[in-house]
Amino acid sequence: MTNHEVILASTPSLQLAQSLTQQGFSQLEEGKPETALETWQSAYQAYKKLNNKQGMNGSLINQSLALQALGSYTIACEALTQALSLNKSICPDSLQKPTNSSQLSYLESTLQNSITEDFQLIGFYNLANVLRVMGEPEISYVILQQCLTSAPQLQNRKIQDNLLLNLANTEVILYNQAKSQYQLTDDFTAQRKAVILAKSQFVAAQKIYQKLSNSQSTVSLQAKLNWLKLLLDNTSSPISQDVPINESVSHIINDILARLDQFSTLSKIESIYGKFKLSRNLINITQTPTLKIRQLTSPNLQSVALSLSQEALADARDLNNIRAIAYGYGTLGKIYTATGELSKAENSYYQGMLYAQSVQAWDIVYQWQWELARLSQVSGKIEQANQFYATAIKNLDKVRSDVLLFNSDIQFAFQEKVEPLYREYISLLLSKNNSHKKYYRQATKIQEELNFAEVENFLRCGKFAENALDARFNHELKDLGYIAYFIKLDDRVEVLVRTPQDIYRHTIDLKIIDEPLTNLFSIIQKSEFVKTEGYTFLTYSQALYQILIQPIKQYLPSSGKIGFVLDSYFQNLPLDMLHDGQQYLLETYITSVGSSAKQLRQSLLKPASTLASGVSQIGPSFSNSIVPKDLRPLPQVKLEIENIKKANPSTITLLDSEFTYNRFEQDIENNSFWAIHLSSHAQFSSDIDQTFVLTWDTPLTVNDLKALLQNKNNLDLLVLSACQTAKGDRRSFLGIAGIAAQAGARGVLASLWLVDADSTAQLMTQFYDELNSGVTKAEALRAAKLSLLKSDKYFHPYYWSAFILVGG
Repeated sequence: MTNHEVILASTPSLQLAQSLTQQGFSQLEEGKPETALETWQSAYQAYKKLNNKQGMNGSLINQSLALQALGSYTIACEALTQALSLNKSICPDSLQKPTNSSQLSYLESTLQNSITEDFQLIGFYNLANVLRVMGEPEISYVILQQCLTSAPQLQNRKIQDNLLLNLANTEVILYNQAKSQYQLTDDFTAQRKAVILAKSQFVAAQKIYQKLSNSQSTVSLQAKLNWLKLLLDNTSSPISQDVPINESVSHIINDILARLDQFSTLSKIESIYGKFKLSRNLINITQTPTLKIRQLTSPNLQSVALSLSQEALADARDLNNIRAIAYGYGTLGKIYTATGELSKAENSYYQGMLYAQSVQAWDIVYQWQWELARLSQVSGKIEQANQFYATAIKNLDKVRSDVLLFNSDIQFAFQEKVEPLYREYISLLLSKNNSHKKYYRQATKIQEELNFAEVENFLRCGKFAENALDARFNHELKDLGYIAYFIKLDDRVEVLVRTPQDIYRHTIDLKIIDEPLTNLFSIIQKSEFVKTEGYTFLTYSQALYQILIQPIKQYLPSSGKIGFVLDSYFQNLPLDMLHDGQQYLLETYITSVGSSAKQLRQSLLKPASTLASGVSQIGPSFSNSIVPKDLRPLPQVKLEIENIKKANPSTITLLDSEFTYNRFEQDIENNSFWAIHLSSHAQFSSDIDQTFVLTWDTPLTVNDLKALLQNKNNLDLLVLSACQTAKGDRRSFLGIAGIAAQAGARGVLASLWLVDADSTAQLMTQFYDELNSGVTKAEALRAAKLSLLKSDKYFHPYYWSAFILVGG
């Protein structure tokens, strides 16, 4: 029994409850969130015995502070909704994101009538912080705006300043989100839209940070630190090219260094992390050649950074805060790396790793192991680097769902802050002097892990368990004998071929492949592709065949099944369209693509109960804001669904106004389907919010599919026959991979662009006829595509090469 439990065994007094509350704040300020949480839980029980509702709610809000410090954001969110009498569904989870118009409307109406006291304002302020970190910046923004409307009435200046600071922090997350969308598309219109949005949010965040920095506010220092980081993170971004970054950075640094006493206004733990943050920013300045900082009051920034970090590390030791100590050693490692003192850097990172391991802070452990891997490689300790990279990825795997779910700084910067760890390790495994087959196999495994990490980041969900699909699918699966991996690294492309007996490797100079690949993508993404003469696209199709396929043909059978595991650089490539000068790849091999060898396993189920749904006319869903305005009716959908019904009379069909969300949900709940066929406009994008399938009344999102299909164990096939990838989006295959992951089907048949409706209906009819003859999905798709290729009307690859099978 703890001291608090002994005290609470008797009837507590209000004075005791208030004392426990203050004690919790002291503990949190000292960097002891676990202890603070226990204390505030005791305070809650004390207030409960006193039947003091406001004290109980205040204790729940306080508990959320400790839970946030511990990284337990879901529990923190639930505590806040309880304190504020809100629906718990506001809190995101890994099954379904709650951001939608009804949720926002519910929040706005609730907020207008709820904030009448300071404790409620503080509660909603914390809820906004939690939701922002959990990847819900839009909801966070709505809450903070409404809180700022209510704050002046309550006359609490400190709360108002904190609200402004966190509104700026939310603007930064929204800016990073828009910047990420800009970086992922090559389409001019989409880029322009993303740039306009990003610039407005960058400017808005800057204005707030500047306002708070120039004030006497208690958050002035935090505003300066956050503003400085925003500027340094965007020194080379085209979005910030009109911002006088050099002058602003110089002004902020001089201001902070002239008033270092401001750190004493922060709590002890905030002061420690604030000094670490400033130190890392100072080092970033010294390592950013594009920055031309003049007129600094302290010209030796490396020396200042070292002094601040050592001071903060000593303070962390005084508090015995192991996590802060671990982070401090890593900060020292960064400084010593910048000054060229690599032995000291290695020792600092190693000490930080040991401290982080002692408290199972795997989110810190993997970062310092990553840095140790880099240092080991620089010093020629290749085997040691190999071990550090392997353990870094292993430890990232332990916290990957939390890092991708609850670290919005990483969630919208995956390509810069997570992906390089995997690619650096693959590059080491496949270094020019390394020819050991065990490293080749390890490289394929790491590429598969990266593919799944990308899908998880796209879905903004918890860790996607690859084995879960096999576990819920209770039928025989057959491994593919031959699998080719295409992996893009900084200066080269590595092609690895796994056969039943061995594994082989071929290396390609990136300069050789980049031009024909880019040109082919440019051709197939245009609506005029169908009118493009063969000599135009065949130039690039044949070049890519000679670069990618010809060198590995010696390891492949003369015909038969081949699976492809592609990284994001290749995932929009219609492989069957590659041409050897005599014929297409389609005419030689039966192909399928997947994120891993396991996903490519072939199921041997025979066709059974099917749900075929489609939209042939313009319906209410076409007017939804996320739907492109140029979509047209698909009159041949009716024939397509009728033909599926003929091939399999037990098929349940939903056409046009019958295909509503509620009716679709009802049919899925009441039946066990072997296949679900959706013949309706659909779009795949690297942005989950732009990935959807249209029902008659509303877009069906990736997370809708997860919610509808998560308990369906026998779904073998999902067909999306009228879909397209988002224009100019080179990573839009993530949308297909995301749907495959969330739907839980063994195989997903989809198209990379919107194909002619008549030819699609013909291909789908042939596909189902082939399936009924007892062949696999990959064999059926190849036969259907060949039927178009050999026809007089649909021989052009526009009609057939868009269709791909993801999975087995």
